[in-house]
Amino acid sequence: MADIIKEILKSLPQDKISEANFEAANIVLYTKDKDFFLNNNGLIKKVVDDIKKRVELRPDPSITMDMEEAEKEIRKIIPEEAGVDQIIFDPQRSRVIIEAEKPGLAIGKQGSLLRDIRSKTLWVPLINRKPAIRSKLIENIRAVLYQNSDYRRKFLDKAGHRIYDGWIRGKKEEWIRISYLGSGRQVGRSCLFLQTPESRILLDCGVDVASDQYPYPYLEAPEFNINELDAVVLSHAHVDHSGFLPYLFKYGYRGPVYCTAPTRDVTALMLLDFVKIQRSDAKEPIFTTDDIKEMVKHTITLEYDEVFDITPDVRITLYNAGHILGSAMVHLHVGNGLHNILYSGDQKYGKTLLLDPAVTMFPRLETLLLESTYGGKDANMPERQSSDEELNRIVKETVKRGGKILIPTLGVGRSQEIMIAIEQMIQTGVMEKIPVYIDGLIWDVTAIHTAYPEYLNSSIRKQIFHKDQNPFLSEVFKRVGSQKERMQIIEETGPCVVLATSGMLQGGPSVEYLRHLADNPKNSMIFVNYQGEGSLGRRIQRGEREYNVSGNGKNEVVQIKLEVHTVEGFSGHSSRNQLMNFVKNCDPRPKKVIVNHGESSRCLDLASSIHKNFRIETSAPRNLESVRIK
Repeated sequence: MADIIKEILKSLPQDKISEANFEAANIVLYTKDKDFFLNNNGLIKKVVDDIKKRVELRPDPSITMDMEEAEKEIRKIIPEEAGVDQIIFDPQRSRVIIEAEKPGLAIGKQGSLLRDIRSKTLWVPLINRKPAIRSKLIENIRAVLYQNSDYRRKFLDKAGHRIYDGWIRGKKEEWIRISYLGSGRQVGRSCLFLQTPESRILLDCGVDVASDQYPYPYLEAPEFNINELDAVVLSHAHVDHSGFLPYLFKYGYRGPVYCTAPTRDVTALMLLDFVKIQRSDAKEPIFTTDDIKEMVKHTITLEYDEVFDITPDVRITLYNAGHILGSAMVHLHVGNGLHNILYSGDQKYGKTLLLDPAVTMFPRLETLLLESTYGGKDANMPERQSSDEELNRIVKETVKRGGKILIPTLGVGRSQEIMIAIEQMIQTGVMEKIPVYIDGLIWDVTAIHTAYPEYLNSSIRKQIFHKDQNPFLSEVFKRVGSQKERMQIIEETGPCVVLATSGMLQGGPSVEYLRHLADNPKNSMIFVNYQGEGSLGRRIQRGEREYNVSGNGKNEVVQIKLEVHTVEGFSGHSSRNQLMNFVKNCDPRPKKVIVNHGESSRCLDLASSIHKNFRIETSAPRNLESVRIK
């Protein structure tokens, strides 16, 4: 593999290729010959067929049309009804990203307009759907990638050399080992360290937002050395899986982070919000916005089902996990057929209003690393219909007595699920039409949902494609944009629903709403997501009816007189039955299941039940334990 580019170049005319680079596991060839770029008589396809790797031919940046002229030409070629918005150039890689309201019209019949753009401008066009909801924050995140185009090109080439240049640690006896640096018999701070003789890979790197004492993963474990880390694979954007990632970049990590495109965007938003919340709680943030930018610069995004080498002996494929937008289960093929591992991350084996269920078909599978948030015998959830009915009942009763409904919720996943559930109930006349205020980062995350409809289930995707049917654009939803607006809702507005982050009442606007709404028994609060051990949400859920708020040298006791409800059917996690059915339906069925990401009793209970029901070897490691998988 070390000489793969030399082998490719032997198959092509010597005077046609000006440069050859890696873009991680992909190979990109540049040519200064316009005719060869536009028509190479199938030579590139033959190379791809021979080496079974993705090879792309692009024009050398020196022959592309001037960017200003190219933009004019592109706008001439694409019909006005396609709704072209932004056109962004990636000059170091000869690519142009075109945002359009109707991508199909921008592509043309069988790609005819893309071919026109290539031939007239010599830029490689990529068409993206224009988000139905604009977000300056998202545009700033993506701008980081385009502004660092030259750096990205060098970084991707370096990542490719690590994959293809052979074994740096010397090939020895084959083995696989996983160390639990977080999420061992606990929910939160997911961080698994995979080692082979050649590779050092982190699967997630999160924090436990509900813990003040031990929130961070055990990166001080003797086996972990940040200078030897080859790659990070991020399953999804929730802070208990992503919240410590920028810390790695703060301390010098400059390797790749692999995830889906929506996960990259949502993670950046969640982490910016995490820093903001720490500052508002008068805490020194553990990393800065610059560290988050550094993380974004080093992301490599993959589609579902895309097979991708990340080190010389590890190949990954991301599969839909059904948990939140872009969430992935990570399939790892280790060695040359040595062993196949599936890391489930957080998953939902059941269709929701937003997403299809987690995938169960895999090419090969020997070891499954399975979450167990609701893995205990006591953890089965109600049917979805009864959850809708319960939500509607609470809203109806609260409105009748003139109260407000606070729903503290996770910014991604539960918020959008609740938004759609309420919108559907209002549209069908089941629920009274009352304003629903959206506060915190929920609006920006919802904008990302409209930018990646292909990650949603088919029914919601179709609605997003039509402006007048898009549930997220309903007049029912009202964005809260300032502290002044927040206080108006609290003091002046009549009955309403408030969706606000954070979902565990660990900082964010939900805490402020609770502080002002808590002492009025007419109001209600509804928990719709998991409440971490030690969080304010968990304490209230268990029956605490007062808590302390400190600030400006004062200590205030807040009395909780509002009604407190828990509606569990909206969870993005699998119920106990769904977890058992997932294992049952895995094809092929794993030979070993390692249970993590659950409270201790639930991890042990699920591991025991899987062993009894399926006669599969199981374990539930503690944090800092290592498991030899092969």
